[in-house]
Amino acid sequence: MTKMSKSAKIIVIGGSSLDTLTVNGIDYSSPGGAGLYTALAAAKSGADVTLFAPVPSPLPAALLEFSTHVKWIGPRVNPSELPSFHIVHANGETQYKRSFFGAEGAMVADDLPDDFSEYDLVHIVPLGNTIKQLEFINICRQRKAKLISAGTGKPLIKQGPELIKEVIAATSIFFMNEEEASAVFPNDTEIEVATGKHMFVTKGKNGASVFLGKYEYQLDPQKVKVQDPTGAGDAFCGATIAGIAHGEHPVKAAMTASVLASEVITGVGPEKLYIKSKITEKQSDDNVFINHDQVQQTAKLISGFGSDSHYNFIDNTLPLLNHPLTVEYFFVTILQQFSFWSSRGERYHLPLISNIGGNRLKGAFYLFMAYKQKLDVEPEFFLAERQASLSLDDMRELFLSDEKEDVMPALELHLDAAKRYGKTMLELGWTPKSILTSASKSSSPLATLLSMLDHVGGYREDPLRKKSALLAMVLNNRPEKYFEFGNMESLPPIVDYHCMRSNLRMGLLDVKDEQLRKKLENRELVTENEEWKIRFAVYQAVEKLPELSARTMATVDEYFFFSRKRCPEMSDPDCSSCSADPVCAHRKELFQPVFRTDYY
Repeated sequence: MTKMSKSAKIIVIGGSSLDTLTVNGIDYSSPGGAGLYTALAAAKSGADVTLFAPVPSPLPAALLEFSTHVKWIGPRVNPSELPSFHIVHANGETQYKRSFFGAEGAMVADDLPDDFSEYDLVHIVPLGNTIKQLEFINICRQRKAKLISAGTGKPLIKQGPELIKEVIAATSIFFMNEEEASAVFPNDTEIEVATGKHMFVTKGKNGASVFLGKYEYQLDPQKVKVQDPTGAGDAFCGATIAGIAHGEHPVKAAMTASVLASEVITGVGPEKLYIKSKITEKQSDDNVFINHDQVQQTAKLISGFGSDSHYNFIDNTLPLLNHPLTVEYFFVTILQQFSFWSSRGERYHLPLISNIGGNRLKGAFYLFMAYKQKLDVEPEFFLAERQASLSLDDMRELFLSDEKEDVMPALELHLDAAKRYGKTMLELGWTPKSILTSASKSSSPLATLLSMLDHVGGYREDPLRKKSALLAMVLNNRPEKYFEFGNMESLPPIVDYHCMRSNLRMGLLDVKDEQLRKKLENRELVTENEEWKIRFAVYQAVEKLPELSARTMATVDEYFFFSRKRCPEMSDPDCSSCSADPVCAHRKELFQPVFRTDYY
């Protein structure tokens, strides 16, 4: 998570209800309602939550516990006017035997707060009426809402799917389940979401899809024994918007939300949301876990380096000081920082090392030099229009070595990343400088920058934001100070294969999965799931180091990045000259996960 100085403030517009739930033939009286579940889940996820909904007076006993978790404002009503539903869950199906929408449907625009600017996010539940939901969305925007999300329900879709599409167009974030999505997009083979918007489609036992514009990310399901599925989608929604409001990547927020939603359905009603315990982030695997003693030892090592001193990204492969295209250069090149290695026979073969610009360079710096050679001879190369129209021949020419050899592995991935970047920047109407200007005006500049990059092709796809964080660090570290972080803001971990290799060899992770360990030792290609086990565990380990070491994430990242020279890919580590030697586990046989991706 991008650390912020305060809890995110969220207001949920939508009500509570007093329901009867029939689960396995047994009737339970339970509080409910989309607003209640969403607000509770957001509060449990660490947000400061206000529910705007009809407030029963006197407050029924069933809602007393809820009222202690969120701030509840809205027009006063008689308890008999609260919505009420009888929901029956049987044989994997859900039926509504009774539906009374009550006072929620009677809310009017005049009831709403006059100013929403204090909230980081406004969420509007279906309200039993899509036209009213649209009206409320427009009013919230007029009253200075910063970010608006919404959801829907199947009965409303039956009233008019085109109205639901209007709600989707009017909001930045939208939630629905798979059945609802099929009703809204009945003739589409794929759901397409406009660039600049996020959509979450829950699929029950099949997990969920997260749409970041036109990019879709599939979340695996959590395996639990279902007791009562009521409110699972709303709990997922509440936890997700809390994560986004706190500065999380939408996919990472949804990963944590899926854990909470799976907890909710193991109980009856919202009882699990009342438990004051931290939501455990989605773990990688029981067979790959953090060695906390080694994390402590590594933090102590890093803390002994003295004051923070950061690499300033001034180098003969990089733009000169105060070059007019430096910002554009880094926006275009950082998204290309990935996959500098070749494979042979299902195994890692060689890192990219070749001659360019009269220098023998490796990986990232080879790429930096390739782009630097374009700076003065073809400055328009760094414009979004040019990136969007690049061809494979353009990319091949860009990366040719001094010997005119085509040395760049995964050239097609680099082309695809460039085109996605160019197209999304054009669709958004953004430029690198306009992004920095907007982010810098925010009270949380770093969080805003990372959130904006969640919409930009080439950056948005990685839930762990390696390239986005690297870009922010570069622009902050350059002597020109193109970008400044806010007070109390810090970078998320920047996890690439050098970082993973160092963590594995130093022992910050323990790999108990023998099959995976053998693959790491033999430098064999791993699966996507195996790669995630390692990378997410490394992310969680590295995330602890700044606080434990009292050093910045930039210092931590620099330590692991430059350890590539002390603990390289193709030769034996020089342990005697390595500062980590006193605390290192010396697992020199381990290698980073070998997996082709454009994340790093």
